[in-house]
Amino acid sequence: MRFWNLLASAAIVAALAGCTNEALDATTSVDIKSVKNKTEYQVSAPMVKKMSELGMQKTAPIALRIFKEEGTLEVWKANTANRFQLLKTYKICAWSGKLGPKVKEGDRQAPEGFYPLFPHQMNPNSNYYLAINTGYPNAFDKANGRQGTHLMIHGACSSSGCYSMTDEQMIEIFALARDSFKGGQESVQLQAFPFRMTAENMARHRNNPNIDFWKMLKVGYDQFEITKRPPEVNVCEKKYVFNQQASGPFNPGGQCPAMSTPPALQVAMAGFEKTYQTDYDKAMKKYDGMVWYEPSEAERKAIVAKQRVGRELAYAPTGNSFDAGKLMKASDLEKKIADQKEAEETKQAIEIQKKELEKATQGGKHVPVPAANPVPQPVMQAAVEQPAKKSFWSLFSKNEPELQMPAPVVVTPDQPANGQQAAVAPQALAPAKVEKQTPAVATAAAQQQTAAASTATTPAADAAAETPVVTEEPPKKRPFWKIWGN
Repeated sequence: MRFWNLLASAAIVAALAGCTNEALDATTSVDIKSVKNKTEYQVSAPMVKKMSELGMQKTAPIALRIFKEEGTLEVWKANTANRFQLLKTYKICAWSGKLGPKVKEGDRQAPEGFYPLFPHQMNPNSNYYLAINTGYPNAFDKANGRQGTHLMIHGACSSSGCYSMTDEQMIEIFALARDSFKGGQESVQLQAFPFRMTAENMARHRNNPNIDFWKMLKVGYDQFEITKRPPEVNVCEKKYVFNQQASGPFNPGGQCPAMSTPPALQVAMAGFEKTYQTDYDKAMKKYDGMVWYEPSEAERKAIVAKQRVGRELAYAPTGNSFDAGKLMKASDLEKKIADQKEAEETKQAIEIQKKELEKATQGGKHVPVPAANPVPQPVMQAAVEQPAKKSFWSLFSKNEPELQMPAPVVVTPDQPANGQQAAVAPQALAPAKVEKQTPAVATAAAQQQTAAASTATTPAADAAAETPVVTEEPPKKRPFWKIWGN
């Protein structure tokens, strides 16, 4: 009773500290605020007691197993018979991307495969509380041209290709690895899988493009299930090989040497495979006509969005694929994928238009982007304006009106290439307004109107007509005897 009271109290304290998410790992009882030196943290008394019950030494070797789909990290520890048993299971707080291996830098994929973790890969000064580098890319990844850097198991619950835990979880995992190294373990084996490689799961994911890669990993998975010991891993011909007795060295990119499986393991594997095949056939009947829709990272995040409330922005749990994914009819999945592809293409088109608009608007000034089929625009061609002249006699009169010049004439561009005539602006067809037109001026205005209309409908080859000249009305003379008149 006292143990459970202490455990409950510690969980409450951790929750108030704002780091532990009860929905992610209700068993973690670490109070981060009370830890003075995170690299020297000692595992809790309840965990030491469990080790003792399972026949494990505190400094005995460990192995880590990750299952993306269900979002779990398991710590296995060797007992006195050197067989590994499950010590503790942690819920992974965040992993990015989808099921499948990491292939290149920036793809946000978390690694899948077998990775040795050495003491120098432990980082006590990580920006993510504590970290253990996975060692990606390993020999297999390099042989297959896969690239990426800084792929970690770390704290802070934020991932861009890593496996991220809460700080409380990470301090325990870090301490367990540290103790195993102190006990003489040279490297901790990390086994990172997309899911538990049972017959049912393999049948459910049979249509995934990574299925051949996963079948290769399954050999190592099965051998651990049978022997309860981390398999000896090598790479040749760009493939993983497990527990093989070889006649020569392994070359990751070269031909495999002559190899053989130890007889005892071979017999055990044969029996295991027979049972597996029976289960697989049953699963195939169960999933006949059905396929598994694997959710995106965004869809996984949506189901755990409430867990972010009240926390730092960096805290980003991603949920698991079981909750966000689902079984679907093959035809429904094809339609769903087609709709997603169309939506993605639309999004990309919008982004391209956005970028073009930003380029066209430089320094806050709009720079027009030429259209594929430009629309003809009317060109304003003003008549040549001459200074208005007054007669000699008008110098002595204030009442004589000045000559008003005709309005500018609008001349449209050449006829478009498609044969449609360009529209003529209304003002191009309107007569020029002249105050108190004389017959001569009226005649000039009519000629100007006719020339404008003719120019607007003339093909490009004849569009070089000269600009109409405006005829100016001669000054109106006043009789001599009216010089002194009102």
